[in-house]
Amino acid sequence: MLALMTLWLLSGLRLSIYALTLLLLFTLFNIGGVLSIFQMDDLKKAPLYIAVSYFLALTAVFFAAVTESDWRRLQPLFTGYMVAATLTSLLGIGGYLNIIPAADLFTLYGRAKGAFQDPNVFGPFLILPINWCLYQILTRPFSKNLLYWALFMILTLAVLLSFSRAAWGMFIISLLLIPVLLFIRSTDQQFRGKIVFISIAALLVLALAMLIALQIPQISEIFYQRARLEHEYDSARTGRFARHWLGLLLSMESPFGIGPLEFGPMFGEDTHNMWLKALLDYGWIGFLAFMILIILTLALGFKLMLRERPWQPYLLCSYVAFLAHLVIGNVIDIDHWRHFYLIIGIIWGCAALEQRYQKQYKSQAFRT
Repeated sequence: MLALMTLWLLSGLRLSIYALTLLLLFTLFNIGGVLSIFQMDDLKKAPLYIAVSYFLALTAVFFAAVTESDWRRLQPLFTGYMVAATLTSLLGIGGYLNIIPAADLFTLYGRAKGAFQDPNVFGPFLILPINWCLYQILTRPFSKNLLYWALFMILTLAVLLSFSRAAWGMFIISLLLIPVLLFIRSTDQQFRGKIVFISIAALLVLALAMLIALQIPQISEIFYQRARLEHEYDSARTGRFARHWLGLLLSMESPFGIGPLEFGPMFGEDTHNMWLKALLDYGWIGFLAFMILIILTLALGFKLMLRERPWQPYLLCSYVAFLAHLVIGNVIDIDHWRHFYLIIGIIWGCAALEQRYQKQYKSQAFRT
């Protein structure tokens, strides 16, 4: 990835005000992380952690710049993502069902994880391609979206077998938001009726598939265990939510943070909250930069996601995935999820495309 970014920059990849703003915010975020390191007596792996954070930030800037340079590059980007998601899903499903060689490599604690280290990252990784499948299913003629139906079912099964409550929640958010947004965007009553019909049909198919899957003891046992809203490690006296409160109190006394990865050794578990993670691992400076970044990304995407543009489908699917990540970021750390930075880069790149579009439109209007 570093070689790819370097090659593109040497070939003249342009950084607009949007890409530079993204770079500035991420730089401030990671400066906060560097300052947080100096609060540690033993550096451990903290320097490497911040180096990875900044590398991921640079990938977001890169994807924003590539998207802005030509919106048509979004198509191979999404195609590549879909291929990767399908392959890792098949590995996860095959590993869970023990029908492929070295099946244990693709599961963890009885849960599918594909080519990832953690099922809780594997599941959320699949949400953006699921969004893309949903969009194609709802907007294309039935005869032309059979492939997307098949991909949707494969990805959905992989999300189920990841037994990640975060991924399940994100899947439900996507299943609700994408049809609703498409319904709002369109004024064609026939198309609206199609959305309603396909949405109901999809829900019935998913419900039937779920009932069949739950007849398998291996699946039903873990499903009912994971489907509980609260576990002991969430609500116990020193559980996840109690640690959130203790961490918040600690952050008020530590303006420069406590150091990357220090929360876990202090409290027995990681923060499992992206806001608290920003406060404690990146300090107040990093937290402020992160908040500004999230607010701007929300505002840019919300303003543009329903406008009729060639890149609108990619933006809409990415924005819904971004919203889903923000929701589950309250109970899990997402600051080192590579695909999260890709999603941010796409949204900012589309915002830059919109600015260029408006300039060209005004220029043409002025000449006429």
